[in-house]
Amino acid sequence: MQTSVPSKHPLNLIPHPLNIYPGEGECTITAEMLITWNGEESESLAHLLAEYLRPATGFVFPVQSALEAKAGAIHLVSLGNPPPDEAGFFPEDYTILAEPGGITVTAAAPAGLARGIQTLRQLLPEAIFSNQRQAGPWHLPCGTIDDRPRFRWRGLHLDVSRHFFSVGEVCRMIELLALHRFNICHLHLVDDQGWRIEIRKYPRLTEVGSQRRNTLIGHESNRPRRYDDQSHGGFFTQEDIRTIVAFAERRKITVVPEIEMPGHAQAAIAAYPELGCGSGVIEPRCHWGISHHVFNVEEATLSFLCDVLDEVMELFPSRFIHIGGDEAIKVEWSESARVQWRMAELGIGSEEELQAWFIGRMAAHIDKRGRRLIGWDEILEGGLVAGATVMSWRGEDGGIAAARAGHDVVMAPGNKVYFDHYQAEPISLEPLAICGLTTTEQVYDYDPIPSELEPEHRHFILGAQGQLWTEYIPTLSHLEYMTYPRACALAEALWLPLEAKCPARFLSSLKYHRKRLKALEVNAHKRP
Repeated sequence: MQTSVPSKHPLNLIPHPLNIYPGEGECTITAEMLITWNGEESESLAHLLAEYLRPATGFVFPVQSALEAKAGAIHLVSLGNPPPDEAGFFPEDYTILAEPGGITVTAAAPAGLARGIQTLRQLLPEAIFSNQRQAGPWHLPCGTIDDRPRFRWRGLHLDVSRHFFSVGEVCRMIELLALHRFNICHLHLVDDQGWRIEIRKYPRLTEVGSQRRNTLIGHESNRPRRYDDQSHGGFFTQEDIRTIVAFAERRKITVVPEIEMPGHAQAAIAAYPELGCGSGVIEPRCHWGISHHVFNVEEATLSFLCDVLDEVMELFPSRFIHIGGDEAIKVEWSESARVQWRMAELGIGSEEELQAWFIGRMAAHIDKRGRRLIGWDEILEGGLVAGATVMSWRGEDGGIAAARAGHDVVMAPGNKVYFDHYQAEPISLEPLAICGLTTTEQVYDYDPIPSELEPEHRHFILGAQGQLWTEYIPTLSHLEYMTYPRACALAEALWLPLEAKCPARFLSSLKYHRKRLKALEVNAHKRP
């Protein structure tokens, strides 16, 4: 691997590319430069690149079709549209050739081309990221970058249930994910504190479930609890979801939806009490922690959830559909005569086995529609259904067990990649967070493949993602503060092979990269 670059042009790229072969001289972006394209889906990406470059330069960048690269042009070439691999991922390798007369970005598939144009943006001065006209000049070093990611799943999770974020705010998050060459945005759409997606067959999910009457002040552990006496609500219409998905698709980012079940269901049961196990009126939860309210296991409830998933799958083309499965407190199941009778009818001997049966029903429904079920590592309890993918959050043990059993795994351990944790000491000077300390350096050091996992099982580790649970993150500014620069570290940790990682180089690049974030008006944490 070649990574040396001329001292005149320290690249400071994040993630750092796999291979850099320096050339001689510079390429200059001028007002006369065209953006040309060749290959399937290249045209859309050519227009996207033009949109990125126009504000700061003030140049027009006409977009034209061209079979071959032209002098004085940025030429985008997609060599084809190959089918996805067995897990549903498209190739992301790309090559950038910068010469004095122009630039060519080549990729095997549109996803790789999308990654390449993000690297190309970072090759230019940081002022290119400004939304206002800048003076220039717009030079980048000549040479070749030949690049590809180590992991197929490189994601970031956003909880919009505890605090709702608008379409524009979610799209801004996706834009920043694209810049850092992530490829997954995991949207946690429902929970005890709010249902955030329109389901047309069941309008009370948003009429009732999307509104809570107030929100906890301070930490969940504080007593007595205090509340802000302000209602909190919001949800995405189906047209909103289509807007988000289209925005992400243009950048070749997959939006993975999550609909929690059988636990974290209080907002849904508040809307439709017949879905629950108890009697009486409940409302969307106003404080944090885990609700004991879970869905019952009647056929009508399973049909309801399948109807919900059908509308979700119509909106989200993602091959992976997340059904949660975590923290399902089973007290109501154990105390409900009806649930216990149902267990006996089904020949199920424990509540853990009942959850496995429940998840299996959802998996079968999802599978019939050509999709794949993914859930948090509790779906291992009671037996894991065939074809399920495990997202391991309670450490890595669940992921290791799943991989050894031949299941795909996404690592998301709370002690490594939870961005709702504090990120610097002293924590007394930091905004209120849920717990723990996870620094940028610790995130960079993370390797999703546990050392104890045998080599023959390591290919089941698809990758990893960072988590942004928003109990204590109420605004976009706060969200960005908790995300960056830790997401920068995760992006490189998931992109490069272990032998290519270099903490000192990353920290040096991050100092420069902060100028890009500042130009984008990102409220990043000031350390390291």
